[in-house]
Amino acid sequence: MKIRTIGLVVWLLGSSQAAFAVSFEVSDIRVEGLQRVSAGTVFNALPISAHDKIDDDSLAEAGKALFKTGLFDDVRLGRDGDVLVVNVVERPSISKIEIKGNSKISKDDLRKGLSDAGLAEGQVLQRSTLDEMQRELERVYQAQGRYSAQINTSVEKLDRNRVQVDVDINEGAVAKIKQINIVGNQAFDDDTLRGLFELEDKPGWFLGWFSSDQYSREKLTGDLERLRSYYLDRGYVNFNIASTQVAISPSKSDIFVTINVDEGKRYQIGNVRFSGDLQMDETKARDLVTAHSGDTFSQSALTASSEALRQALGAEGFAFAKVDSVPQVSDTDDTVDITFMVNPGRRAYVRRIEFKGNTTTADEVLRREMVQLEGAPASTDDIKQSQQRLQRLGFFKQVDVETRPVPDQPDQLDVTYNVEEQPSGSISASVGFAQSEGIIYGASLSQSNFLGTGNRVDVGAQKSDYYTNLKFSFTDPYWTLNGISRGYDLYYRETDYEDSDISTYSTDAIGGGINFGYPISELSRLNFGVGIERLTLDSYDDTPSEIVQFINDEGDEFDSYKLTASWTRNNLNRGIMPTDGSYQRASIEASGPGSDAEYYKLRYRGQKLFELNPEWSLKFRTELGYANTYGDQDIYPFYENFYAGGLGSVRGFSSNTLGQRTTERNDGDDDTLGGNVLIEGSAELIFPFPFVEDRRQLQSSFFLDTGNTYLTDCLPVEAGNTSQCSSGIDLGELRYSVGIGLSWLTPVGPLTFSVAQPLNEKSEDDTQFFQFSLGQTF
Repeated sequence: MKIRTIGLVVWLLGSSQAAFAVSFEVSDIRVEGLQRVSAGTVFNALPISAHDKIDDDSLAEAGKALFKTGLFDDVRLGRDGDVLVVNVVERPSISKIEIKGNSKISKDDLRKGLSDAGLAEGQVLQRSTLDEMQRELERVYQAQGRYSAQINTSVEKLDRNRVQVDVDINEGAVAKIKQINIVGNQAFDDDTLRGLFELEDKPGWFLGWFSSDQYSREKLTGDLERLRSYYLDRGYVNFNIASTQVAISPSKSDIFVTINVDEGKRYQIGNVRFSGDLQMDETKARDLVTAHSGDTFSQSALTASSEALRQALGAEGFAFAKVDSVPQVSDTDDTVDITFMVNPGRRAYVRRIEFKGNTTTADEVLRREMVQLEGAPASTDDIKQSQQRLQRLGFFKQVDVETRPVPDQPDQLDVTYNVEEQPSGSISASVGFAQSEGIIYGASLSQSNFLGTGNRVDVGAQKSDYYTNLKFSFTDPYWTLNGISRGYDLYYRETDYEDSDISTYSTDAIGGGINFGYPISELSRLNFGVGIERLTLDSYDDTPSEIVQFINDEGDEFDSYKLTASWTRNNLNRGIMPTDGSYQRASIEASGPGSDAEYYKLRYRGQKLFELNPEWSLKFRTELGYANTYGDQDIYPFYENFYAGGLGSVRGFSSNTLGQRTTERNDGDDDTLGGNVLIEGSAELIFPFPFVEDRRQLQSSFFLDTGNTYLTDCLPVEAGNTSQCSSGIDLGELRYSVGIGLSWLTPVGPLTFSVAQPLNEKSEDDTQFFQFSLGQTF
């Protein structure tokens, strides 16, 4: 059978003169030479169908269409009678990409870079593929500063029209910034200006290995912006960066950065004016402005002043206010007149407040924290304050607020609070062993957002060889709509210290109470409570002489009617792991009339945090306590003493072991009973834990702790015994410790631990280098 070839070379060259300028009607199309590509792919790309009448022009277009698919190395169009014959030579497919010579960048990362660029195994090998592959791998290496990296590619033929692409890499060395030159500066020396930069010259000594001397275009852009801001904040209004040159050495290992600057003159602020609709008294506006006549011009001061004015307008309901500071350079002297252009816009109102992300917490719990109300003027202060109130609940890991104008309603906006819930409760269980205590086991349930209602529930049970504790408490923070809270609690404690290392005695206590809270301001509230408790004391043969004499004088059974009052002010930036703000709580507890023991307890707890930057904070904590008797009561009940030591107190010392020692008895033991005076304090530097990005889930710190308990009056001892007690407050007896602490809200439980070294422990002190607590969070 004879097949005539139709004008292939001619249309490939783009000529309009065909070798066979004969038109004919196609009765059928036959495709030859296919291996992997399906015939359907060819027919879909071919612009010719059966019964079409074709000529040389249509054949040329058909050939171009098939080549355009990128699937073929050669395409020949022929004629067998009225049958159009399409003969193709397929391009090989990439069966494997073999990468060699890499060590600084993993094969997976290199393959990902190729894949992102559309180059992967299984694709057709086109003529441009190797060049594209080489350029993409070079880009990956250049992103790491390896400008001298060399990429060589070769192709190895395999069976079934497949190929293997071999990539041979010479990674080269990381290019370092050899020198940063600043040209044109007169007011400030080179070292001062280079000190602003994140990029650094590579010093010629060992510490150069730790400098940030790897070139980055993004870092350079940021450095230039810092340089510009530095000059603008120091009066150089016309400062300009004339040009920036980045040159690389022939070896591609050294980079030279040259920055040409034009400083201009230094200006002072002349007149400060306001224009537009100020919507406030000008005196108030001037108090908000930190840029004053006669001051050195500062762009940051103008920006801060504009923002202060905008926030003040926003607090009055002008949520879309615009304030621009416009400097006008004087032609006659070195001053700049400042005009604040104020456009308050229309007063905006909140149409709707929505909450997103609260899968557990009911909307009502969030809505009752809102200071900003629907239908009221939109106040930026109220919107932000509402956000802070949600953060202080402790239910949410993150609270973000978003305001959106209502379409076709220029005076209305919608407010959306996006919350990310975090565990607000815990179930903890513990099993342990101590030589003095035996097996210790217990469980507790604590939920500050019970079933998403915002109510707090605590249920706990703990038992050891000598200790049993059962408790239940419930608090409704919004018992009334105006924020009055109500709570109640029940408890039973049975303690037998006969086999312990602490003072040998036992107590049984059962009680309960009810309390109410009343908000007196946005940040402060008062709490009042009443309760009743019955406590029974028992002694043993080796009970300390102080306790035996107390029972002889006062009896062993005590009914107390407890009255409590407290004031709390919470200005922390969030409820869990805060980094800024303050917290204070002052309380008094007293036994009421008719109680068997008449006493009172005063306590103060405070903490203050200073956020140094988004990752570092300073934290100071103090806790003070004083207790004594009143009325006819002569001896303060030792079982109401304060205790110190352990996590949350003075880390590095065993829990509740600091204080005045008891008088030795039969076995020679002397243990503490705490004291009626408590002094504690700590200073912490909160720092970012390495390799952890989520600072709201983990908090680490260096700390210095101090504290102790004291007795203002020693307890009397039995006749024939000599008291070893020294009464009074001696600050020289304060214990100190330093260490590292960590708190981590993990998926399997809240973890707190410390590694601490006491600084001035004495021989009778019980110390612990490592302390921790762990529970399971839900």
